[in-house]
Amino acid sequence: MMTMQNRTQTPFRIERALVSALMDEDSPRPNRRTGAGHPGAEKGPTPRAVVNCGWGRLLFANTFPDVGELIEAMRQEGPGRRDIALYLEDPHVALSQAPTELFLDPSHTYRLRLAGFRPGGETRGFAIEKLRGRQDVDAVNRIYGARGMVTMDPEFCWSERDSRVLTHLIATDPVSGAVIGSVTGVDHARAFKDPQNGSSLWCLAVDPQAAYPGIGEALVRALAEHFKERGRSFMDLSVLHDNANAIALYEKLGFRRVPVFALKTKNPINEKLFAGPAVEASLNPYAMIIINEARRRGIGVEVVDAESNLFRLSFGGRSILCRESLSELTSAVALFRCDDKAVTRRTLLRAGLSVPDQMTADGMDDNAAFLERHGSVVVKPARGEQGQGITVDVRDAETLSWAVSKAKKICDTVLLEQFVQGQDVRILVIDYRVVAAAVRRPAEIVGTGERTIAQLIEAQSRRRAAATGGESRIPMDEETERCVRDAGFSMDSVLPEGQTLAVRKTANLHTGGTLHDITDRLHHRVVEAAVEAARALDIPVVGLDLLIPDLLGSDYAIIEANERPGLANHEPQPTAERFLDLLFPYSAVDPRA
Repeated sequence: MMTMQNRTQTPFRIERALVSALMDEDSPRPNRRTGAGHPGAEKGPTPRAVVNCGWGRLLFANTFPDVGELIEAMRQEGPGRRDIALYLEDPHVALSQAPTELFLDPSHTYRLRLAGFRPGGETRGFAIEKLRGRQDVDAVNRIYGARGMVTMDPEFCWSERDSRVLTHLIATDPVSGAVIGSVTGVDHARAFKDPQNGSSLWCLAVDPQAAYPGIGEALVRALAEHFKERGRSFMDLSVLHDNANAIALYEKLGFRRVPVFALKTKNPINEKLFAGPAVEASLNPYAMIIINEARRRGIGVEVVDAESNLFRLSFGGRSILCRESLSELTSAVALFRCDDKAVTRRTLLRAGLSVPDQMTADGMDDNAAFLERHGSVVVKPARGEQGQGITVDVRDAETLSWAVSKAKKICDTVLLEQFVQGQDVRILVIDYRVVAAAVRRPAEIVGTGERTIAQLIEAQSRRRAAATGGESRIPMDEETERCVRDAGFSMDSVLPEGQTLAVRKTANLHTGGTLHDITDRLHHRVVEAAVEAARALDIPVVGLDLLIPDLLGSDYAIIEANERPGLANHEPQPTAERFLDLLFPYSAVDPRA
């Protein structure tokens, strides 16, 4: 049941006489398997009872002979739906068998005994009636949407308007005819031959713009009167434990809390109910994608140092410290192999993998000879990240000298590397399996015929920053100016309308580059090489940078390995999911995967 949300905690109150939510206090205690002891219940309730309510299914857990069958039925939840298993006798057993898939709904169950229920007075300015037409279903869904509720399937709802199991009541404005409230009832006796002769209320919702008072109360009263006329013994409802306003209304009407529990699935719709309090510390997107997935799985999160994006994850008896995707599972030796680009290359070369020619920048003569041998080179610091200090496609001695000086500002050791033509590809390997691959394209701008190149770069940089949580920007530095100058322009030039200009030669995300998923297009030999590289480096999580002449071909050259790859850069691939599968194998959301 969904009503207005108020986050004020209410005290625990329970009707002590109702020790069992499934036992009618005025009747002999039934046999819990057959329901014997109640008039008309000789054959017991219908087994495995499930009612489709339009927004999801209501599963009567007490009719399932085995908890394993109930869990399997919950796994059949449709996309965008919210299934609820109510009247669960042994919630601890169900949760122990599917802790990563199911959770105990943090709602209270309230019961109204209909024998003593007295009808209320007249409604104040509005009417309560049944669905009048298909447009009413659309109106109810509009109210559901305004209240953050799961909407109903319109066709199903209208086709079931005369159902003896489901009852849909609406509140309408007599002046405009508009629907201003709605409630749904389920008749348990007709749904599964309930030996307790019960019913339940679901999805109470009132239009937040409605001007009339008392709409919710009138809908509850009308549904209670409906089920009383049918001869039902009670009407149950479920309400979030901290919805103080709704609880106050129900208690005013005579509802009393009963010890009944419900299960729901860990899906995105229910995330706020099972993930716990949100992490308030300010961390970057690469940390948050992992933290959010951990919270979805019920993995504990402790932010150790927000400034450095350092956090601890705990599940069961295991605790692992992480800095974004770098965890304690990566050894110091593996970290060293990736951190020093010269060591990375030697390690991969010994493993028989394809890597470009490379040397340490030394004297001018040796540097010039290396440039002459290859025609074009890449200059980069031996250690560093995020593309800092790298100059690509250096073709003359003057630029080479400048590029070496720039790289030395990042690291004293500078590497010269053969420039390899090809598409810049990042491959993410987790637990020695390729999880994602993306082609990386350098930052580029498109001319308008009016704005200068500098203005276009600034505008594009703002857009990239907004799209990546501030992680991607185009630097206005000497390298950007060099790229613009090599293309025959200056920063003050007006780029012709429609013309595209690459303003960086590296495709690093942090310098404005973009990523485009190609996971399913990689040649199997490239996939095998990526896995072999991860094994050679002996690292469980790594981002490999490759140059691939033909994205569908088998040729490649591995140029770098990143020990802390950004998992947030590879949508729609399940990068955070596979990372947490590695850290906590038993936390996998789908154990059948």
